[in-house]
Amino acid sequence: MKLKNYLKNKCNITSTHIIFITAAFLLVFGNLTFFVNVFGVYPVNRENIGFLISLVLLFTGANTLLLSLVCFRYTLKPVIITILIVSSIAAYYMDSYNIIIDSSMIHNIVKTDVNEALDLFSFRLVLYVVVIGILPSYLVYKVKVTHKPFMKETLSRIKLILFTLVCMVALVWVSSDYYASFFREHKVLRSYANPGYYIYSTTKYIRNYFKTDLAALKPIGGDAIIPVSDSQRELIIFVAGETARADRFSLNGYEKETNPLLEKEEVVSLTNFWSCGTSTAISLPCMFSIYKADEFSNSKAQTTENVLDVLSKAGVNVLWLDNNSGSKGVADRVLYKSYNSKEVNPICDAECRDVGMLEAVQPYIDEHTQGDILIVLHQMGTHGPAYYKRYPAEFRKFSPVCQTNELKDCTREELDNAYDNAILYTDYFLSRVINLLKQNKDQFETAMFYVSDHGESLGENGLYLHGLPDFIAPDAQRHVPAILWFGMNFDDVNIDIIAAERDKRYTHDNIFHTLLGFMEINTSIYDKSMDILHNS
Repeated sequence: MKLKNYLKNKCNITSTHIIFITAAFLLVFGNLTFFVNVFGVYPVNRENIGFLISLVLLFTGANTLLLSLVCFRYTLKPVIITILIVSSIAAYYMDSYNIIIDSSMIHNIVKTDVNEALDLFSFRLVLYVVVIGILPSYLVYKVKVTHKPFMKETLSRIKLILFTLVCMVALVWVSSDYYASFFREHKVLRSYANPGYYIYSTTKYIRNYFKTDLAALKPIGGDAIIPVSDSQRELIIFVAGETARADRFSLNGYEKETNPLLEKEEVVSLTNFWSCGTSTAISLPCMFSIYKADEFSNSKAQTTENVLDVLSKAGVNVLWLDNNSGSKGVADRVLYKSYNSKEVNPICDAECRDVGMLEAVQPYIDEHTQGDILIVLHQMGTHGPAYYKRYPAEFRKFSPVCQTNELKDCTREELDNAYDNAILYTDYFLSRVINLLKQNKDQFETAMFYVSDHGESLGENGLYLHGLPDFIAPDAQRHVPAILWFGMNFDDVNIDIIAAERDKRYTHDNIFHTLLGFMEINTSIYDKSMDILHNS
């Protein structure tokens, strides 16, 4: 009660003071990862100390300028409280996983479902929110802010903005040599700035969202047909993997036996396969898009038909089954069913398992007596950070395992084992897919194509999870497993040549044309050179 009365009656401050205090508070308590990364490039020594002090002052000025532009009489407290709360959450994820909150990450956050969000919840997150977010927000809420008359307040704010700008320019000018390298050679450091960068990223995401929402859907592949000469029906299952690394598959030489079942099958593992992006929200639409990675954007994906639309136009029966957080718009115009709940998925324990999707596959095949069939299975796979949840108890082959989402609390061995057990379960799931296809060999030409959407960082160089911008993303987040299996009666494909070229570089760009090749679709947009099956 005394604190409350003191804040209300004694601690009266101006809007300028509270803006500056908030800016300084965020710098000190919300930017640990920023300064850790800065110190990695500019160590604290006699040579760098002047620049580092200058950077602290510049950063404080930038936060002050940002708040000065949006915090006025009626917006001051709501804006500051919102920024404090959101910045505390951003600080937790950056400090825990060394992630960058860019526009792609904002897009991923928007597309995240409840189960994924719960996997990221922890006591340490609560601690961050309370200490950096709620407690200072309470003080801001209770403190009495003295506002000057409108004209005086406006002049005071203009003076603050001009003074801040002059100081920032002076700081950059005095240490211009350092700032030249800071802004040109170490651009990534700015991406850890809290709250500046996530505010910029959110603004960028919102702008692109409304631009996309107003655009009309662009049709492609209107001339797509299945040639009359293709008399044999195809049954293709495309498995969209989740967060799998190529170097964790024993098929690709990993020392642990993570693929004991697939190694018994006649599969072709494409060892040099690379993802379009480092997050599901980017990579999944890119995998099915006609646009190559260097020209791809989510706005293009949302406003242009994809390969599933083309296949549907040609008469292919397309089904999307999902045990993850949705198709990210890919399956908006085909038959879609989510299996990420106990009400639908028949195989659930701690969470609903990927194999539960297979319960719907054979009935769908039996119901469709005409036309080719493509079934997409979108896995939960090895999605982090709760890797220990991604497999049933009987797949705990490697131990000890990390059993928390606070990955920094686990040893490297525990983290690797939990992740590798999840890969082991994917091996089991894919073997079940192959067995199902074998059961349909008399009616169809059958094949499976598995590709992960992106990889994962498991503590290398202090990085965890995924989602880093492409220009700094490590290979672990981009190098993904890709596996082909063909039924005995699958013709028009030289499997020996494909196997001989297993080390050839492929990317998600190849998937669009390879799926058309699987179904032997004739269309002017098909590029044989991009078709993995027929480019040799």
